[in-house]
Amino acid sequence: MHANPNHAVRERTPHEVGLHVTHLDALPNGRFVLQGHDAAGERNAQIYGRDGRRRHGFAMGRAVGFMMGDRRHHIWSAYFDEGVYVDPISAAGLVRWDSGGNSLWRYAAPEGAEHIDTVYAFNVGDGVAWACYYPAFALLEARTDGHVRLRRTPVSAPAGMAVHKDEILTLGGDRRHDLLHRCRLTGDEALLIEEARLTFPDGAPLKRYARPVGRGRHLYLRGPSPRQWYVTGL
Repeated sequence: MHANPNHAVRERTPHEVGLHVTHLDALPNGRFVLQGHDAAGERNAQIYGRDGRRRHGFAMGRAVGFMMGDRRHHIWSAYFDEGVYVDPISAAGLVRWDSGGNSLWRYAAPEGAEHIDTVYAFNVGDGVAWACYYPAFALLEARTDGHVRLRRTPVSAPAGMAVHKDEILTLGGDRRHDLLHRCRLTGDEALLIEEARLTFPDGAPLKRYARPVGRGRHLYLRGPSPRQWYVTGL
C-alpha cells in the first residue's frame, strides 16, 4: 500500500517477488524498490514498475539497516556493522544509488573523523540524507551535490530524527526510548534547545515502537498495532 502526500492510499501488488523482503519504499513515477534476501544472496534489491512487474535487480550489499528513496530519483542505503566489515558494498556505511540501481556516491569519512560502524538513526529529504552513527554519534549531512558535513551532537544512540531548516529533533538516545531532543544546527554542532518526553496522543506513555522512519521534517512511528502509525516532527 502506498499513501501519497494528499493522504490518498493505493494498493499495488508486486509480481514474481524473489526476495524475503525487509525494506521497501516508493520511487517517482509509481515505481517502488524492495530490498531483502534472495536465494543467491546477490541481487538483493529489486525495482518494480507501476504495473507491479519487476524491472531489474541489483546488489545492495549486506546488513542494510535503512533503505529510503527520495523524490529526485535517488535511493539511499545505510548499514550495520555486520555488513560494513565484511561486504565491499556495505563498507562505506552509507551509499546513494540512482533509481536504476547504479551506485552514484559512497561515504568516506573526512580526515580525523570516525568511519561508520553502524547507522543508528536516518532521515532522507529531497537531495539530502542525514545519519547519526556509531561510534562517535556525529550527525552526518550528505547532499546530492557532493556537500558533506559532520556535526557534534548532545545525544548518543538516537533511534530516529526529523530535520527542518536549521533544527533537528531526535527521538530516543541516552538509553531513554521516549526522550525527545530539539536542537539548533550550527556549522559544526547541534545545540540543545529543549528536552521533552514523547507520549501517545491520549497521553499514554510511549513504551515501545518499531524503528522510526524519518522523512524530512516528519518522524513516523508505528506503535503496538501494525495498522496504526503516528507522526511527530518539526
